[in-house]
Amino acid sequence: MAKISPVSIKYMIYASFKTAGPLEKPDVIGAIFGQTEGLLGSDMEMRELQKEGKIGRIEVELESVDGKSIGEIKVPTAMDKSATTLIAAALETIDKIGPTEAEIKIEKIEDVRSNKRDFILERAKKLMGQIEEEGSFKEMSESLKVESRTEKIQEYGESRLPCGDISGDEIIVAEGRADVLNLLRNRVNNVIGMDGTKLPKEIAELGKTKELTLFVDGDRGGKLIANNIIQNARVKYVAVAPEGKEVEELTGKEILIALRRKVESADYVGGRMPNGREVEEVEKTNVEFSGDVKEKLRENYGKVSGTRGALLLDSGLDVIRKVGGREIARSVKGSRTKVAAIVFDGAATANLINLCDEQGISYLAATNFASVSGARVELIGL
Repeated sequence: MAKISPVSIKYMIYASFKTAGPLEKPDVIGAIFGQTEGLLGSDMEMRELQKEGKIGRIEVELESVDGKSIGEIKVPTAMDKSATTLIAAALETIDKIGPTEAEIKIEKIEDVRSNKRDFILERAKKLMGQIEEEGSFKEMSESLKVESRTEKIQEYGESRLPCGDISGDEIIVAEGRADVLNLLRNRVNNVIGMDGTKLPKEIAELGKTKELTLFVDGDRGGKLIANNIIQNARVKYVAVAPEGKEVEELTGKEILIALRRKVESADYVGGRMPNGREVEEVEKTNVEFSGDVKEKLRENYGKVSGTRGALLLDSGLDVIRKVGGREIARSVKGSRTKVAAIVFDGAATANLINLCDEQGISYLAATNFASVSGARVELIGL
């Protein structure tokens, strides 16, 4: 039998169980292998997965209380998130262990790599302090900005869900903590994570007063989660990562495109995005802009940084005029020179993005962006 290397473990499934009678550990192991056999197809047989080293040694802890048995099961896996969640769901179908009736409940699925990442980050900080005059100031400054954004992660509710700033009316709901961290890293602050495959009660409650956008991975597991959440909570929109990718690994541009392609939850049927005009328009506008354009706009940002104001630029990316944040719409519409780009020291609202589309503005650079479906203006993060 192949053994899974501790280095290869990605996730740990934690499950609790209770039975009507006394048990021993072999009874639990036997039930796991026996009662999940054939459920998920030949490629997902737990015995074979363990032989191949994709599932590690299953650990069981149990105790007897008043003639009944309660305990915990831990299943380490080296598979991706989708396969791991399927294995976890299969465990909950077990209704008998040994000679007695039983109930198994998945408590959580932990990304064990996050602990390693935390160690690596802390160790890297210490090592960086030992390096004298290594690396450019620009690189360290950017690293500090990213770190400061991710350190803003908070916890919400009794379930202690990872989140950013969810005080506004629009909230993005991601699958887990790693997804939340990546979104915060890329300046998407109004995000909260479910931290598991089940719907936390806090998310259902938020859906009663907030506009929720569910943002899931582009794999089978993400589609299963989306279908479950839509059926059990009030979700306005659904956004999906590119096929085969997880939200936690997306770049800033991929995040923006995915959020711009969000659809009404009623249109998200069977895990498939509709092939309507809205999606086609977004795909047509998804063109690469040159590095020179981005660099020029970011250079101009220094002229308004900290002022909450904006710069209006012409087709040559020269400054037409500097305006206050509340004067953008009036100034754009009244400008004698065609405005081709806007650099804004703040978060671009849906109204500002729509203004750019109405006026045919090519580029909008800002520190953050609202989610707008079908926007044609190129959004550039500062």
